[in-house]
Amino acid sequence: MATTNINVRVDTELKQSAEELFDDLGLNMSSAINMFLKSAVNYGGIPFEVRRNVPNSETIAALAEHREMKRNASKYRRYSSFEDLMDEVLSDAEDSTI
Repeated sequence: MATTNINVRVDTELKQSAEELFDDLGLNMSSAINMFLKSAVNYGGIPFEVRRNVPNSETIAALAEHREMKRNASKYRRYSSFEDLMDEVLSDAEDSTI
């Protein structure tokens, strides 16, 4: 059977993650892509659901809260570092256990 080349552009981190995964599975990139293409042909389409990522209600609420915090930034405490935030959280935790 004759073969041909396919050139595909992907994010560098995605490629590295995929190579690590396929290596763990005993595959190389070429074999994994061939498996996908054969599955698509046998299935008669993409062999998995392709749809928009619709956020759940918790994520929608978090995004709304984020927008509110950006609109009214002066209402919310800001921290100069993560360490400052953790110091306050731990202090509040200690105060609540006393």
